[in-house]
Amino acid sequence: MAKPAPTFQKLRGRYYTPKPIAQFLARWAVQSPTDHVLEPSCGDGVVLCSGLETLIEKGASKDAAIKLVHGVEIDREERYQALSKLEAIAGHVDPSTIRAADFFAYCQSHLNDKRLFDAVIGNPPFIRYQNFLEEHRTPAFELMRRAGMRPNKLTNAWVPFLVASSFLLNPHGRLAMVIPAELLQVNYAAELRMFLSNHYQKLTIITFRKLIFEGIQQEVVLLLAEKNGGGRTGIRTVELENVADLASYEHTEFLKSEVKPMDHSKEKWTQYFLSKREIDLLRAVRKHPLLKRAGDVIDVDVGVVTGFNDFFVLSEEEVKQAGIDPYHTQRIVARSGHLKGILFTERDWQSNVENKFPAYLLDLPNVPFEELPAKAKAYVKQGEAARVNHGFKCRIRQRWYIVPSLWAPAAFMLRQIHAYPKLILNSAGATSTDTIHRVKLTNGVKPRIAASAFLNSLTFAFAEVIGRSYGGGVLELEPNEAEALPLPLIGAEKLSFLTLHHMLMRDEIGAVLKITDDVLLRQGLGLSRTEISGLRTIWDKLRDRRINRKHAKKDKTSSRTLL
Repeated sequence: MAKPAPTFQKLRGRYYTPKPIAQFLARWAVQSPTDHVLEPSCGDGVVLCSGLETLIEKGASKDAAIKLVHGVEIDREERYQALSKLEAIAGHVDPSTIRAADFFAYCQSHLNDKRLFDAVIGNPPFIRYQNFLEEHRTPAFELMRRAGMRPNKLTNAWVPFLVASSFLLNPHGRLAMVIPAELLQVNYAAELRMFLSNHYQKLTIITFRKLIFEGIQQEVVLLLAEKNGGGRTGIRTVELENVADLASYEHTEFLKSEVKPMDHSKEKWTQYFLSKREIDLLRAVRKHPLLKRAGDVIDVDVGVVTGFNDFFVLSEEEVKQAGIDPYHTQRIVARSGHLKGILFTERDWQSNVENKFPAYLLDLPNVPFEELPAKAKAYVKQGEAARVNHGFKCRIRQRWYIVPSLWAPAAFMLRQIHAYPKLILNSAGATSTDTIHRVKLTNGVKPRIAASAFLNSLTFAFAEVIGRSYGGGVLELEPNEAEALPLPLIGAEKLSFLTLHHMLMRDEIGAVLKITDDVLLRQGLGLSRTEISGLRTIWDKLRDRRINRKHAKKDKTSSRTLL
């Protein structure tokens, strides 16, 4: 079945957020009744209206305040709604208050004229590269290059929005925005993290334990940035339960949060949810001379990319119904939930078959269609009737029904992780879909030693910092990230692989770590019990923060603004 075309909401990045956030951002960013305020993507005007209301609250007359707010909105209908809301507050409004323009062109003209703002507040659109129109993307990427960044096809529109907004602040300005939590951890935002840490004196990141966008797993943060805020420089994180907590949270409460020094690098910002002492521990341990990189002993690659798993990955019953010769299939593990413990055996694969899991990968002869067996022809025609062959991955193949790279690995590693990373040895001769990484062992390290060495608090803690998490609580490790994990190998040969496997099958990870941390970290690396306890606490803290992300109950009274 073909994928549906992107919706207008997806193309424009239209995801709405409660009005209390807009009010909170405005009240933090607007410092005086004479501040000039900009909203770079007005949407229906909720954020800009909050800026106007804040100016009035601080003592500006309505006539003065309406001249101090400025907005940009490319959508005519949204712009009209925003102007109407401003007029309802101030009594009158000049249409030029909100420019009907592309924000990046607007930014370039203001920079040329050196017209800057005291506060920039907003909620930039979340638009992926393929939906980011070239006429807007070109000036956006020019602004990123001006910041010393190198945009690519992974760059989302919110990144240049943030860069351009930063350029438009005066030397004492403040920026307050709703930003995807991807800022903290995705690789395509690495240069942005460095830019922000160099461009601003102080950063505050506010997160919520409850997801605030109903129906999607997109986690967001509030980014508060000060160019010259006075006092101690650095970055602080504040974690609230939900949006409702903003109403009772005073901006002065930030002063109670620990300020951590920014490292001015491309490192992921997940680390800043830890205390300074915990961050220092991670940085010190990472430099340990006896610690290896996982990439020193394993080569991690993606699983099989079929192009359409429902067609290519079948249960035993589906194979029989299609009349496909079992010789024209290969064993496969389709989902991470089908892998238990740290060993996948022949019996485990048979159990997946008996449980009616999709355990067979279609592996037809690489011959012209006319030379295929009759039953195979019928199945291929069935796929064509469902337009499976029109999918991108299938379409670019010489023969769409021949899936490449079906090799079976020595081990598996989960791409998407609920609790902790692990290496699962493969003695069943199966391959895996791309929800599971395929692993080769290198440099002569014995498989059971490598798999045992992965089970320790140090590696688990770094997985949370090196990987990236999503709103639903999933930790994801790409192959290069998995290979970057620190791995304590000294002493791993003393561990009983099968004992650890059976303990994990009983979900006794705590007992496992008690054994492995002592052997690998205390005896092998010489870490103190305090340091080991600290690493375990770091893993517990970051894992629990990730897993506990849940949707808040819908607030029927809240207003909405564009993300």
